[in-house]
Amino acid sequence: MLQGSCWRAVLVVVLLCGTVSLAQAVDLSGVPQIPWRPHVYECLMAESPVIVDGDLSEPAWANMAWTESFVDIRGGDHEKPRFKTQVKMTWDNDYFYVAAQLEEPNVWAKLTDRDAIIYYDNDFEVFLDPNGDTHEYYELEINAFGTEWDLFLGKPYRDGGPALHEWDIAGLKSAVKIQGTLNDPSDKDEGWTVEIAFPWSVLGSAARRDCPPKPGDTWRINFSRVHWDTEVVGGEIVKQTGEDGKSLPEHNWVWSPQGLINMHYPEMWGFVRFWEQPFMGRLAHPATIPEEEKKWRLRQAYYAFKYGGKIPEGVESLTTPKGFEAWIATEEAVWFIDETGRTTKKAP
Repeated sequence: MLQGSCWRAVLVVVLLCGTVSLAQAVDLSGVPQIPWRPHVYECLMAESPVIVDGDLSEPAWANMAWTESFVDIRGGDHEKPRFKTQVKMTWDNDYFYVAAQLEEPNVWAKLTDRDAIIYYDNDFEVFLDPNGDTHEYYELEINAFGTEWDLFLGKPYRDGGPALHEWDIAGLKSAVKIQGTLNDPSDKDEGWTVEIAFPWSVLGSAARRDCPPKPGDTWRINFSRVHWDTEVVGGEIVKQTGEDGKSLPEHNWVWSPQGLINMHYPEMWGFVRFWEQPFMGRLAHPATIPEEEKKWRLRQAYYAFKYGGKIPEGVESLTTPKGFEAWIATEEAVWFIDETGRTTKKAP
């Protein structure tokens, strides 16, 4: 990262000498293939205590809106998920709460050890980036047993990770409630509900901003549901397999689509904006938020550096001893992105 006012000198050099040319070979496999149109959820403060038991009929959830139904992770014209998934959110001074409702006719789960790779079962997943720089974010996965897998990522896998699997969310609360019977193929189930409470005391460790958030603060967030096709064999629910004997590929259904099959593209996640009661006003589409719009333009420069292509108009860039840096300078601030994909903002 350029320090102090030296970015001004570099800006002059780049304007005089021209933008540094990047690799010309273009590989679009690592670039989202949909327009940037993330969802936004207006998160209201809870008016009554939230009891984390998996039952979403309690008063605290009554006035909280459901998100849009999940779609295929790739978005666009890809096939609509066969089973409905929706999420609600709320918060208080101690926790950020997430509730999910997953339609499923045969609820099943196998994994019971904490920090097992939960997406080998049908699962529900939460991804949360408090300060929106696409680094230092949280992931939690949970199956119908209520088995948890929580991990912390310093940066996305594409940028070197690593994922800290041994890390646990201290004080995390979660519960699952089955609308039917678990691992019993003799009847038809309605599905299962999940309730999670993330303590601000843990989320604040990587937030680098107020935590609990101030009313009006916006965090990056997304949700995923992994679903495997199953069948009943010998009275047991098992994954369907292909001719090679291997499980058929899983389905990935998400709230805010990614444009490719990879949840670790935080720039494609949606947003949660926190409000107190009563709620006043509405949040405009994120594309109308200048800061997020600038970050997205910088992201195109990052894609050009990493996968080949041209730097977008209005973005300045140069190679550095570490790799790459690009920025957008205005009278109000300078926004940066580097070869690791991290975005930062500094005073002009």
